[in-house]
Amino acid sequence: MDIKDFVAELQWRGMVHDLMPDTKKHLNEAMRSAYVGFDPTADSLHIGNLVPIMLLAFFQRAGHKPVALVGGATGMIGDPSGKSSERNLLDEETLRYNQECVRKQLSQFLDFTSGVTNQAVMTNNYDWMKEFSFLDFIRDVGKHITVNYMMAKDSVKNRLTGENADGMSFTEFTYQLVQGYDFLHLYKNNDCTLQMGGSDQWGNITTGTELIRRIGGGKGYALTCPLITKSDGSKFGKSEGGNVWLDAKRTSPYKFYQYWLNTSDEDAEKHIKIFTFLEKETIDALVEQHKEAPHQRALQKRLAEEVTTSVHGEEALQNAIAASEILFGKSTSTDLKKLDTETFLDVFEGVPQAEIPLSEIESGLDIIGALAEKTGFLKSNGEARRALKENSIAVNKEKVKEGHKVTKADLMNDQFVLLQRGKRNYFLIRGV
Repeated sequence: MDIKDFVAELQWRGMVHDLMPDTKKHLNEAMRSAYVGFDPTADSLHIGNLVPIMLLAFFQRAGHKPVALVGGATGMIGDPSGKSSERNLLDEETLRYNQECVRKQLSQFLDFTSGVTNQAVMTNNYDWMKEFSFLDFIRDVGKHITVNYMMAKDSVKNRLTGENADGMSFTEFTYQLVQGYDFLHLYKNNDCTLQMGGSDQWGNITTGTELIRRIGGGKGYALTCPLITKSDGSKFGKSEGGNVWLDAKRTSPYKFYQYWLNTSDEDAEKHIKIFTFLEKETIDALVEQHKEAPHQRALQKRLAEEVTTSVHGEEALQNAIAASEILFGKSTSTDLKKLDTETFLDVFEGVPQAEIPLSEIESGLDIIGALAEKTGFLKSNGEARRALKENSIAVNKEKVKEGHKVTKADLMNDQFVLLQRGKRNYFLIRGV
């Protein structure tokens, strides 16, 4: 997609919270560089990072040059914005590994390799901060910003006066100076004139524009987007298992897809504008389609498809859709056997299960025993027989009759057998 006016694009998508005067004019005059910071304290980003990722992606699609800054130095300090505790110190080897992992995930959205003039760049503030002595920093940077200016920032005030306020360390207090210096460094060395981030970063970003004015003798610009919330009050980006990660090893594509599929109607209409590259006409049509038949969940399905494809690719999306159909659609034994162990366990998470020795399965387990005595899935042998006569029992999605034996051939991933009564009543046998 080509974007003619970056700020106008963000505004209709609901992605502008604060905007420094003349930012739009500045961006429309020529190709510009803008940066967003990412925390490298883990080897994966999570969906809470998708908003700043999308800011950079839309920026590049508007013909500008995105700079992804990995906060190796600031990640060692801890940002006081909305946080109550400091972060752990990372060694440089871990930092570099995490940086490379982050680059791979960002490359799903940004062009780092084509050689075009607005090719994305990745930097790490540890590279320019590690040789900066404390004395040099307070002499060359610290003297330009007053304590009064720093104390007036919401991120500082909230830590000092908010509920459960236990103060903040000098280390955290200096965070805005270090982040502000990043902006100055990128302004001088990368011709970077804009910093973007979440609305909680406004104070840190404007400290950077102040340093550019006072030390660099130039002008920096700032743009923040709203912090994403969910209509039910729960935290965006969290599931019962914690963060929803972009790394498939941490959050499987199936669970990732399910997270978006389970978005509320209100949130889906908001999120499809922020987290996809779909154009306005397409989104407006989807919204209308959804209003006419909300039970079909057209918005949620398209949102889940688009974001899963962006992060994990088309093949992972198709696998996630196929896995989703297993519980609620007309899937077959063949579909079941295509699932890898991790996805299989994700799909049937929470389904009751029982362990049976593999030797019993391999020698042939009578279906009535499998349904009742051996598993407790059904209360009695009599109930098992009635269910079999009603033709309501399936093994691995295939209907069976009385006399059927569960054997080694029924094992999926060499250890699972799926029992089913009716459409939605499942039980898992795990061979041990």
